[in-house]
Amino acid sequence: MKLIISATDGSEGAERAIAVAADFAKSFDAKLLIVHVSEDGLSSKQLMLLDQLRITEGDALDEISRRLLSKAREIARQRGAANIRTMSGGGDPAKVLIDIIEHDHADAIVVGRRGRGQLQGLLLGSVSQKLTSLAPCIVIVVP
Repeated sequence: MKLIISATDGSEGAERAIAVAADFAKSFDAKLLIVHVSEDGLSSKQLMLLDQLRITEGDALDEISRRLLSKAREIARQRGAANIRTMSGGGDPAKVLIDIIEHDHADAIVVGRRGRGQLQGLLLGSVSQKLTSLAPCIVIVVP
């Protein structure tokens, strides 16, 4: 394995997946790419608060992504992964992740079973379920 991808939404499940991905990256001396995908915009209440603080929605989402990726990178470092890269994007998480897998020729993706949107995942199908059906690489789902 040369490239392992993991995704984070800041949930506990995602943090466990980052740790497993880092363990694999260390074992295979592989690169680790940690991705955060912003799926939804902010609520109108949150947007009003940002407006009062003179912060744009894009700046707020960028800061959230930066913090999540920074925390995920630290988890991976603590597990011994050496070659770590981070990336953020926006849109449907499963589609964005599949596009990255295909573009970067990833060997595997490691994701948590459920992220923050548990009810939505039950109704529409979770990212991990979509990836196990559609991803063109090994998919490891961490409980």
